[in-house]
Amino acid sequence: MTTPSLPHVRLKPKANARAIRHGFPWVYDNELVTDRRTKALAPGTVAVLEDDARAPMGLVAVNPKSRIICRMLEPGGQAAPDEAWFAARIARALSLRERLYPAPFYRLIHAEADGLPGVVIDRFGDVAVIQPNAAWAEVYLEPLVAALREVTGIAVVIKNAAGRARTLEGLDDETRVLCGQAPEGAVPVEMNGASYMADLTGGQKTGLYYDQRPNHAFAARLAPGARVLDVFSHVGGFALAALAGGAASALSVDGSAPALALAEQGARASGVADRFETRRGDAFDTMAALAGEGETFDLVICDPPAFAPSKQTLEKGLRAYERVARMAAELVAEGGYLVLCSCSHAADLTRFRGACARGIGKAGRQGVLIHTGFAGADHPLLPQLAESGYLKALFFRL
Repeated sequence: MTTPSLPHVRLKPKANARAIRHGFPWVYDNELVTDRRTKALAPGTVAVLEDDARAPMGLVAVNPKSRIICRMLEPGGQAAPDEAWFAARIARALSLRERLYPAPFYRLIHAEADGLPGVVIDRFGDVAVIQPNAAWAEVYLEPLVAALREVTGIAVVIKNAAGRARTLEGLDDETRVLCGQAPEGAVPVEMNGASYMADLTGGQKTGLYYDQRPNHAFAARLAPGARVLDVFSHVGGFALAALAGGAASALSVDGSAPALALAEQGARASGVADRFETRRGDAFDTMAALAGEGETFDLVICDPPAFAPSKQTLEKGLRAYERVARMAAELVAEGGYLVLCSCSHAADLTRFRGACARGIGKAGRQGVLIHTGFAGADHPLLPQLAESGYLKALFFRL
């Protein structure tokens, strides 16, 4: 149903209308005419975007309080979102995941690439955790959840409101159960032969990082007979996959006691607890301590948080990645493997690879890059939006 009463917003003459017509999904605040009427729109308002000649370009969600003032919802369209609109996009996303994965544990909605800008939904069997990271998704949360339940049959939906993205949109940080009853305790998730424990209400992000699934699998191919060190391990991501792949032992390092407790629980569920240890502490301090103890490992993995979440933090973040690479390289046995990861979209692959190479060199080591990994196929990449290709995993042999 078309809605001619929708407000209209207009691009400035110097805005890159061609990029938007070719699929770029965002309009920045300096590209839009922000008169008094536009500034008065409530965050999350759906409007018709026009070019500078007033020709309609599509349906957008507007947030005058955000640097990303418009997010494209439907190029060329003028139909406001309703439950059927959401259902069509969720069904399309679901058809891909069901083709890729035998069990319903995956990222179901990956924001712009699945046609729902700023919306992330991770599925854990009969439970979904949703991150409505844009103002419009918060406004339309009710029909979104109704469509999600209708299409998937999911009974429990949890809203996770943590994260930097919601802060930038001016949204609250209240995590709550939207429907159904949250599971008691951690939810087991089977991946790559290991059992992971996901805390869906109190854990990091949605409770588990599905994006690293293919990189866990590649690391497991390097693991038979190896001593493994997994730094910034969260709930044991790389370590448990390596043990399932035949590693002799694995040590997980993280600063979070609850995360390590979940890792230990996962090790027991995976039947590898006798080969698994944890050490709580600052990653840099712990790597320095291990080096001081003369420890070396056949496979070392570092999967830190985003050190460069924005362009403003890029240089500082690259120095941090270089430091990680240097300290980790010192712990790799001769002929061993080093895996270095980044989830910072501001640090592109070339810059990240350069920082890692510098760090390895400063450790007095030489390495060859044997594999470059990215997020799994349940995290599709929108080619026009570089930010959607945030995850990089570099596999070196030293």
